[in-house]
Amino acid sequence: MGQNIANESSFDLKTTSTSGNSQLVQQAIERAKAGENEGLHFLYVRYAPDVQRYVTSFVHDHHEAEDITQNVFAKLMKAIAKYEQREVPFAAWIMRVARNAALDHMRARRAVPAEEIRLADPGQAQTSLSLTHDLRRALEQLPEDQREVLVLRHIAGLTPVEIASTLDRSESSVHGLHHRGRRTLQAKLTELGAAPVVSPAA
Repeated sequence: MGQNIANESSFDLKTTSTSGNSQLVQQAIERAKAGENEGLHFLYVRYAPDVQRYVTSFVHDHHEAEDITQNVFAKLMKAIAKYEQREVPFAAWIMRVARNAALDHMRARRAVPAEEIRLADPGQAQTSLSLTHDLRRALEQLPEDQREVLVLRHIAGLTPVEIASTLDRSESSVHGLHHRGRRTLQAKLTELGAAPVVSPAA
């Protein structure tokens, strides 16, 4: 099992337990709780990129987001003892930890959060950069709760159930915020002369 748990390319994330975690993630959690570095390494490889993208949506600075992400995982050995698998999937839990870390960081420097999204646009780089700028401007004009749901859904890739767990909201309220946020964002992008880029799929 040592080779499997250390090899991120061998993950079967669709094989889930009753906790909502894949079997390998659950094994890694158990090993991390037992103080084994291999379990922590697995969780870092699997979730650090998502955490960093999510944190970047708050602090709007790649280097600061990288530092916050490193701190989140540096403290994971102690923090993971508080995680209960029966309550929420690990993906939602680690995003909640990251969210709190990002907010603490912003409060410390009294910064205003701003969102930034990397667009998967294989076309011209300049067009992609312009769309990214317009998207960031449009996101900044959204109510905070709508903006956060869109970031978690379309950047962090969480499901509505996981978002509800992360934000301590009901699933129905998450769906409502997602629907209103997408509609408002598309209207803002139209005002800016940019084509809507948020997928209509929930």
